[in-house]
Order: sequence, then C-alpha cells, then structure tokens
Amino acid sequence: MTSSTAQAPVPGGGGRAAHPDHLGHVIFIAAAAAMGGFLFGYDSSVINGAVVAIRERFDVGSAVLAQVIAAALIGCALGAATAGRMADRIGRIRCMQIAAVLFTASAIGSALPFALWDLAFWRVVGGFGIGMASVIGPAYIAEVSPAAYRGRLASFQQAAIVIGIAVSQLVNWGILNLAGGDQRGEIGGLEAWQWMLGVMVVPAVLYGLMSFVIPESPRFLVSVGRTDDAKKVLTEVEGSKIDLDGRVAEIEHAMRSEHKSTFKDLLGGRFGFLPIVWIGIGLSVFQQLVGINVIFYYSSSLWQSVGIDPSSSFLYSFETSVVNIIGTVIAMIFVDRIGRKPLALIGSVGMAISLGLAAWAFSYKDTSGGNIALPHTQGLVALIAANCFVLFFALSWGVVVWVLLGEMFPGRIRAAALGVAAAAQWIANWVITVSFPSLSDWNLSGAYVIYAIFAALSIPFILRWVPETKGKALEEMG
Repeated sequence: MTSSTAQAPVPGGGGRAAHPDHLGHVIFIAAAAAMGGFLFGYDSSVINGAVVAIRERFDVGSAVLAQVIAAALIGCALGAATAGRMADRIGRIRCMQIAAVLFTASAIGSALPFALWDLAFWRVVGGFGIGMASVIGPAYIAEVSPAAYRGRLASFQQAAIVIGIAVSQLVNWGILNLAGGDQRGEIGGLEAWQWMLGVMVVPAVLYGLMSFVIPESPRFLVSVGRTDDAKKVLTEVEGSKIDLDGRVAEIEHAMRSEHKSTFKDLLGGRFGFLPIVWIGIGLSVFQQLVGINVIFYYSSSLWQSVGIDPSSSFLYSFETSVVNIIGTVIAMIFVDRIGRKPLALIGSVGMAISLGLAAWAFSYKDTSGGNIALPHTQGLVALIAANCFVLFFALSWGVVVWVLLGEMFPGRIRAAALGVAAAAQWIANWVITVSFPSLSDWNLSGAYVIYAIFAALSIPFILRWVPETKGKALEEMG
C-alpha cells in the first residue's frame, strides 16, 4: 500500500474487532502450523547429544565437526529463501507438507549414514525443510489470526522452538540411559546417537498429518480467486459475526495493485533493498549475533567449566531449556499487552548486561588442567548470567522477531521479504555456530564481549527503525 492509500478507509473494516466463536480451534490451527518450529528446535539441539559419538565414529576434528553441525543451517537459508515464492504459487499448506517430507527423509538419512558427507547431506535436506517452515509458519499464523490475538498466536512459533529444544534433550537423556550412558552404546542394532537423530521421524510425520486438517490461508485463497473458500476460513478464525463480504473486500483492497511477490519487488531503496526489508534483515541478524545458539549448541562446555560432571550435562542443558520456556511464556502473555518494541528493548538491555557479566566471569578461566575451569565466584556468576541471558532473550527477541517478521511487511512483498529475512537469520546462525569454537580457543571472554556489543547495538536499532505493529490489521501494513 502506498502512503496515500494507507490514509483512506479500508472497505469492510472490522478486522481489528474480530473475535472467533471458537478460540480453541484457532489456537489449534496456530499450534499445528508452529510444529515446524518444534522440528527446528528439536533438530538444532539434538545434535548436541551426538557430537562426541559422531567425532569418534568418523574420526574427525573439531573444525570439521563444526561444519557438520552447521550444515543444516545452509539448507535452512536455501529453504527460507525459496519458500516465499513457493508459498505464493502453491499455497501455505502445500509448502508445510513438502517440509514435512523433507524432515522425515532427513531423520531417516541422518540416523543411517554410511559416511560423514552423507550425514552432512541429510542435515542439509532437513535444514531446507526447517527453512521453509520458518517462513511459512509465521506468515500463515499471521494470516489466519484475528488482530486482537495475533501477537500471542504468532509467538507459538518460538514456543514450539523452545519446547522442541527441551524435548530433544529429554529424549537424548532417555536414550543415553538405555545405552548405559554411552553415546555409541547399541540399542536394537543401532548406536544411541543414531536413535537420537532418528526419533525426529515422529514429530515430522505428525507435522505432515496436521497439515491436512488445518485450512489454507484466507489471503492465499482470495489471491487465487477462491473467495467462497476464503469466507469459510474467515468464519472459522474470526467468527460468524464479522462482515464476510467486507473482510474479503478489505483483503482484495490490500491486494488490488499487488502481484506474486518476487525478489525484484524487494529492490528500490538507496542501498538495494527497500528500507522495510533491511529492517527485517536487521532483526533477523541481531537475533543471532547475540550468540543465543552458542548456549544450545555448545552448552556442555559451559556446565563443565563450572565444575559439573559431563555425564550430567544433559539434565543441566534441560534446565536451561526450562528457563527458555518460562521466558517464552512471559513474552506470550505480554506481547499483545505492552507491544513488540518495549519487549525487545527490555530484552536487549537484559542480554547486554548478562553477556557482559559472562564475559567478566570467563576472563578468569584456567585451562592449566586441560579443561576450562573457573573460580567458584566467577563460575557462579557465569551460571547465573547464562540463565539470565536465555531468560531475557526468550521473553523478548526470541518471540518478538518472529511476530514482527510475520506482521511488518506490506502484503505485496510479505512472503518474499520474510524469505529474505529468514535466510539472513540462518546465515547469521551459521556464522555464529562455526565461529564459536575458534573464538572460544582464541578468547572465550572476548567471544562474549562481542555478543554483548551486538546486544547493546540492538537498542538504538529498535528505537530508530523498528515499527510497532501491535493491534494493527495486516492490511494496514505498508
């Protein structure tokens, strides 16, 4: 929408006042779409339980192993970059089903690799599915959610991610116990780490099945001329009391001068992309450059550094996941009450302070015994700071970024812009994942200083450029 049309009254109206007759049904629809987030969380964390076994099985060093761990992120970037256009052509639901097939194939292939490159290939395949789901999930949820509930429903994506992380750690712990505490211990003819990776078949299949029982996005249906079907879905998700003809007219008004979004549509600003696209990229990149995934990919190193037995690291990693879930619930409660920007600012300040404290604590590390060790006081500070960092991230950037990316783009570029922003997120994630081992060897405290600087820089970024989307209908964006 241009600035002039944004000032005009939107035909039909009423999008903001819509209240579904059966909110539980709308919650189910959003939860089903967010299953892709669960699979992302599960896949990104499950590999942490298999690292030692993969290193031993294929006899590789830390640098090569880091590339295998991060291989999925390359697939994520490719999947995210292509999902937007695909969703505009074949629909959101069909994209979810394709992603589910890729998840399932990846789980089976990763559990039965015959070489290291084979394992890396299947992780890329799964990553492609995750990248698709990371774009489709937030976009779909935003398009089926009434404005009054959209922030909370959009936060299901991040809630699903953190639950996936927690469940993977519990599953890993259970499998490890069945294997006698040995990642390479055999269970039913397969090594424990293979079961860890293969169990993802279950949620992958469930995700595919759930995609068959939820409706297509009403905005996609209107875009392909299926107006009657769009009205049925709008009745489901916004209630029987809304003016259906008015809502369809509202959507059509927003789409009238629009076409299928492409990469070319994102161009036109002074620096290549339109300003709103750069804001989306900035949100995605800052979310990763604060180093959140270091906690989940390499958490065992932190726990061991404060004197915790490595065999107990799974349960302590689960404790971090519980903190993550608590923070996400806080965000879900407040994202529609106080807005997106205030939550993001609170999180940025909290993360910067927590990361600064962690950097201070790790400056006292002692590696004379061959392992990282900290004095008792600094170890306690590192432990508390790590949990505070996860809490502040979860109650802010973890949820707010997904909500904003699903809302902030004008309809004519939403899918393509979300794809570019999500691709940037996966690339930044990959950079952090593969660089942390080297940064840690160089200066662990310095690594946390870098993350703290990015957290601090996110504050002026939010204040200056990020728009507030609380309570606005999607048709008002632009």
